[in-house]
Amino acid sequence: MTKPMYQPKDSSQSPRFCGVRTFMRLEAIKTTENVDFVILGVPFDTAASFRTGQRLGPQHIRDFSVLLRPYNPDQDINIFDYASGVDYGDVNVVPGNVHRTYEAIQDELRPILHHNITPIILGGDHSISLGHLRAFAEKYGPVALVLFDAHADTWEHYYGEKYMHGTPFRRAVEEGLIDVEHSIMVGMRGSLYGPEDMNDTRHLGFEVITMQEFRQIGYAETMERVHKRVGDAPLFVSFDIDFVDPAYAPGTGTPEVCGATNYEALECVRKLNGLNIVGFDLVEVLPTYDSGEVTAVMASAVAHEMMSLVALKKKREQQESKVEAGIVKE
Repeated sequence: MTKPMYQPKDSSQSPRFCGVRTFMRLEAIKTTENVDFVILGVPFDTAASFRTGQRLGPQHIRDFSVLLRPYNPDQDINIFDYASGVDYGDVNVVPGNVHRTYEAIQDELRPILHHNITPIILGGDHSISLGHLRAFAEKYGPVALVLFDAHADTWEHYYGEKYMHGTPFRRAVEEGLIDVEHSIMVGMRGSLYGPEDMNDTRHLGFEVITMQEFRQIGYAETMERVHKRVGDAPLFVSFDIDFVDPAYAPGTGTPEVCGATNYEALECVRKLNGLNIVGFDLVEVLPTYDSGEVTAVMASAVAHEMMSLVALKKKREQQESKVEAGIVKE
């Protein structure tokens, strides 16, 4: 029997403004059968320290994603020639209670990860990443982390609270969820309380490429260092939209000037190709401040690149299987 493939509606046959809003017009179905990736929303924002409204981020990204098409010319791949995906819906978060939200996230991710499906998670403030990493560590053990962000999010606490959007990766290290020897953070910039803020991140074991260094060495060399650092380790990728300069992505909670351009940011995601990626999240999209929906344009493009990486991985696996079976030669 031919494997059924879940893919978007054809917008050349059905207008984009028709139907229920899902990511890229994918089927809205909660299934783990014959699926390679799922889009999963986590609309939680009550661990944000400044602006709130990130709970509306997943739907905002979905709303604009209807413009996306299946072929990615920059990666030369039609996603749905190799990968099947659905919009899995949203986690039933608990507003105001980060700990119960973490439990809900883990409960939602367990069956997805059990079936070796790659989740592409739309946030939500960055606190949710701790819930994601707990679920991934249950499945894989400590995972490598590649973080694209203006902030390292390794504070000890914020307002005396240990579970905020500025603390998830310190908590994750403390809980043994991250393989820090294979982890790297890219894009840190902006004012700090003192040099210890960035030094503490390095002392936790992370390699850090600040935005200043990124500018000096360029995205190509940056991504070479990412590949060297991560190696073959199972990898979770976290992309905070404030990695991108607010001129290109103003709709976020804690914007910092002098960030990556759209092109640089997308190239960074594309150059993750070849790594052993097991999951992604994309966080901190805040619709209220998104003039002209330019942040939604960028966020949906990042998610599309993440989907493309899943397809490229499936393509490699299929080719390797054919080589092993003697169908084709290397």
